[in-house]
Amino acid sequence: MAAKPKYQRILLKLSGEALMGSTDYGIAPEVIGRIADEILDARNAGVEVGVVIGGGNIFRGAGLAEAGMDRVTGDHMGMLATVMNALAMQDAIEKRGGFARVMSAIQIHDVCEDFIRRRAVRHLEKGRIVLFAGGTGNPFFTTDSAAALRAIEVNAELLLKATKVDGVYSADPMKKKDALRFAHVSYEEVIARNLKVMDTAAIALCRDHGLPLRIYDMTCPGNLMRILRGESIGTLVTDSADNR
Repeated sequence: MAAKPKYQRILLKLSGEALMGSTDYGIAPEVIGRIADEILDARNAGVEVGVVIGGGNIFRGAGLAEAGMDRVTGDHMGMLATVMNALAMQDAIEKRGGFARVMSAIQIHDVCEDFIRRRAVRHLEKGRIVLFAGGTGNPFFTTDSAAALRAIEVNAELLLKATKVDGVYSADPMKKKDALRFAHVSYEEVIARNLKVMDTAAIALCRDHGLPLRIYDMTCPGNLMRILRGESIGTLVTDSADNR
């Protein structure tokens, strides 16, 4: 018999780039399908799941600004890209028999709901997967910050950042072969050493509200459920005094 999940409610942060797979742009159907399967496995095990997806596979505001576009305009385009990704994930989940709702920080009533905290919590309680789109609704804030904010707002017990790397390292493991992987690191050390886990605003939000953060490799099938059952996979970021 499988172990009972350790967490009742989580928030999963996915990068938009993660949806591309081996392609150069957009969404790879086999990748979004596999991720949807893992999310549904968690939901079927009794875990309430919220999801934030970035938009980097379509548009990234900072990148557009570097190319000469107005930063606010670029960020608004990036927010719309996250809505597109969330709608694609909703479709993938529902094709597999799950129930999902897209809630956007920017108003797009014809395609999704507005983000209203109490309604989001109610969706989670009813077993629906909630896909939070539109970032925070404000320019200059990343989807990392949006993930931390939404996790705190809905009282998630854990924020998971799914990446293509198996945790947090002392240096870029692709450039330095002797880079060390941390099993557990504090918020303060992440900020002080600029470990590139998430942007500083997101880490500070997690720190100030005592929200545990785990970074793990999403390309390894089954990792999400292993974490939810209590296995120490990837890197856990908490307060230095917290020995979870």
